[in-house]
Amino acid sequence: MSLYRDEGVVLRTQKLGEADRIVTILTKRTGKVRGVAKGVRRTTSRFGARLEPFTHVDLQLHTGRTLDVITQAETLRPYGEGLAADYPRYTAGSAMLETADRLTMGEKEPALRQFLLLIGGLRTLVEQEHEARLVLDAYFLRSLAVAGYAPALESCARCSAPAVRAFAIVAGGMVCGTCRPAGAAVPSAETIVLMTALLRGDWPTADASEARYRTECSGLVAAYLQWHLEHGIRSLRHVERV
Repeated sequence: MSLYRDEGVVLRTQKLGEADRIVTILTKRTGKVRGVAKGVRRTTSRFGARLEPFTHVDLQLHTGRTLDVITQAETLRPYGEGLAADYPRYTAGSAMLETADRLTMGEKEPALRQFLLLIGGLRTLVEQEHEARLVLDAYFLRSLAVAGYAPALESCARCSAPAVRAFAIVAGGMVCGTCRPAGAAVPSAETIVLMTALLRGDWPTADASEARYRTECSGLVAAYLQWHLEHGIRSLRHVERV
């Protein structure tokens, strides 16, 4: 077996046998990795607490036949500690982890930009400089853009006409009156300004937005994300109740 080292964010864990866990990690260089952490469910485990979701860790692993084996883990930053006491931020962070897992389908396929977006999103949540749902929507939009699914917001997604009137998920974003399909939403201009600001990282504009436009933006972003993933984000059910 070959030995390698990487850093990553723990996305999720699942029990294996009586004392082990399978840990899914989005790493900086290797991409998404699933590794076995042996004995971490025992109270005497040396690094079980370091392999919990939200934790940014430095890892050493052995390459295995089906699953790699985690031999060392050192905490770089425990984001979970800063989110656990704040329900809106915790649920937003959970949705980020789940989305990162869904968007990085293949294992051991380098995904540096997705890794950096996740680290940046979790750090912004912990620092509490912006509303949790704004941070989450910004993360969704930028992650989709990195994956090649950025919504068209300034011109028609189908014909590139500059005059847009509606938002059509199946078309890829804003559409003009001619290209508008049945069932397309007609968001306010302020909502599209907010969505554009979140995609670009224009926080002064995003922070100054009104609650009604944030709510409309969140609905469109969540629907757009889940349509492209072809799967619902379970964590969003809790975020939307906040």
